[in-house]
Amino acid sequence: MAETTALPEVMAELAGLDDPRIREVNEKHGDDHGVNLGKLRALAKRLKTQQELARELWATGDSAARLLALLVCRPKAFGRDELDVMLREARTPKVHDWLVNYVVKKSPHAEELRVAWSADPDPVVASAGWALTTERVAKKPAGLDLDGLLDVIEAEMKDAPDRLQWAMNHCLAQIGIEHDGHRARALAVGERLEVLKEYPTPPGCTSPYAPVWINEMVSRRDGA
Repeated sequence: MAETTALPEVMAELAGLDDPRIREVNEKHGDDHGVNLGKLRALAKRLKTQQELARELWATGDSAARLLALLVCRPKAFGRDELDVMLREARTPKVHDWLVNYVVKKSPHAEELRVAWSADPDPVVASAGWALTTERVAKKPAGLDLDGLLDVIEAEMKDAPDRLQWAMNHCLAQIGIEHDGHRARALAVGERLEVLKEYPTPPGCTSPYAPVWINEMVSRRDGA
């Protein structure tokens, strides 16, 4: 497709990719689209980077269009306030996750948004802040107050709404995995709170229960 692909053309192609069976499965997870993600990525590869088209796709409000927008956009082209609005508009888990992971993490505004979102009263917005914090715990921990993060997790994770709880739990596990000096406390917090301890885990997958997750990942790394 040409660099100036028209929005109606792309929307028509997305409509043709919609599969009711995929939609039914996705709806069980809170997502409202029926496009196979492999086919969506193939379409994005064909379209290449088109920032204005990405903005137009996002503005439709359609989840499949928004996922495609996140694949064809230029992450660094979005302003700080624009990303903030987009996150609050991201109604479904997949759109929210892709926006944070594929766009915000690559943005020059990531750290400013991490701080702002972490303190936001909306738990879904706050979960994005925690996801960005987890990224820093793993890749750029300098300047982070890991003890302070563990304090907040210990005090608030048990009763946090699902998406926020999941994000805080991931941060807890990442602290335990990446930072030897904080591992014992991370394990102790996880064991005391027992968050996601009974989460059904498919065979061959690692449990999201933090103590199991931490020990499994550390064991793999040390045995590598």
